[in-house]
Amino acid sequence: MSAPAPAKPKKTFDRSIVEGPIIASVWKIAWPTVLQNVIGGLQGIVDHAMVGHYVGFNGNAAVGVAFQIFLVVIVFVMSIFTGMGVLVARFAGAGDEHAVNRTVYQAYLATLVLCLGVFAPIGWFASPYLLDLVHAAPAVQVEAIAYLRTMFVGGIGMMSLFFLGGALRAAGDAKTGLHLGVAMTVLNVLLNIVFIRGLGPIPPMGVMGAALGTVIAGVIVSAYGFSKLFSGKLVIHWEPGMDRRWDWTTVKQLFRFGLPAGLQGIAMIVGGVLLLRFMGSLKNSAETQAAYAVGYSELFSFITWTSVGLMGAAATVAGQNLGAGKPERVERTVQIASRLGLGIAVFIGLLFLTIPKLLLGIFGMDDPTVLGIGTELLRWLSLSGLFITVALTYTGGLQGTGDTKGPLYITLVSQLGIPLGLLTVLQLTRPLVPSDIWLAILLGHMMRATLSVRRFKAGAWRSIRIEAEPARVG
Repeated sequence: MSAPAPAKPKKTFDRSIVEGPIIASVWKIAWPTVLQNVIGGLQGIVDHAMVGHYVGFNGNAAVGVAFQIFLVVIVFVMSIFTGMGVLVARFAGAGDEHAVNRTVYQAYLATLVLCLGVFAPIGWFASPYLLDLVHAAPAVQVEAIAYLRTMFVGGIGMMSLFFLGGALRAAGDAKTGLHLGVAMTVLNVLLNIVFIRGLGPIPPMGVMGAALGTVIAGVIVSAYGFSKLFSGKLVIHWEPGMDRRWDWTTVKQLFRFGLPAGLQGIAMIVGGVLLLRFMGSLKNSAETQAAYAVGYSELFSFITWTSVGLMGAAATVAGQNLGAGKPERVERTVQIASRLGLGIAVFIGLLFLTIPKLLLGIFGMDDPTVLGIGTELLRWLSLSGLFITVALTYTGGLQGTGDTKGPLYITLVSQLGIPLGLLTVLQLTRPLVPSDIWLAILLGHMMRATLSVRRFKAGAWRSIRIEAEPARVG
């Protein structure tokens, strides 16, 4: 009788993140995360491009307005993931495998309660009122209502995918999240082709089809990701015998670190929604909202996707090094991430300046008024991108080390106080024009970058502690 094959050893934490060269550590987490964000963002581009060609600019405005509203849900639920990331990175840096697995499990329990028990039922009934709130044009509301309700009810699949990627990245594995993100994007594109334009017995569904494609793709791919989580093949694993009861100590810490990030994100979304209200008061409101949906929400996302990826890398590397008792490596981490982001922002900004009509044309934007407004917006965004990438990378350093309150205060000033205050004053003195809104966005990003750098350099993050912090290893 032959001897049984030896069990395959479980994956362990990557100690090079806290012991190896810092630039290599940042790049190891950053490139899969950035690539995942860019590829994942193609879903939105496909949505807008196909909707623009088959429905028209009212369809673009509907997707942009509805998704802007749903972002409130995404951002609030992801606040749990921010709290999870703080704890997981700190525990992984200290080498405590049990604490990492326990934290991730508790975070997903909280995610299920929020998505299925709170936001799905509320969102279904509140969708018409939310669209009224942003002053969406009647033609836009007709297209947006089904999209928004579908995302509220079926968004748990997409949120589960974000959850898996965030947990694994905080533990030092960014590649698995990339693989799952690519799979979802490919599946989403295929489903969009079927549902938006119709195929065989399936009728064209337009804007509604874009939502169905996203929802179904998220459910299928996240189910596959969780099968790997239970199989023990990932650096994080849920074993059959683990304690599955609520751990209120862990849950409280998730909200302690995550709730300020959630409020920060909601403040940003509220600022975006109020900007849409200002756009709704313009002479060419639908055209301006369509240009904003494509220019800011999609094209500018090539800068924010990469910057958010670098923010995630800075948070992971900074958090793990603080957990390992190496604060000097934290400072260097954020500096490197910021410089990488600036290089990317400069390159994309040059594209905005040199080929704006070509970029907008990808989304079927051939209406002269929409094209003119969109071209003007891209000129402003070419400068704004330099500031937002600095703001986001330094925010990653703050949040990764547990300082999630600082970015909240900064957001209230820079994303609400300055742009909305400026537009309110201008509106009292004369009719607004699109360039007023673009200027407000730029000034907000400039202030956010300035305050984020100052907060990080003040160094309060060095003294942040977590409950039941494990003993360090190595």
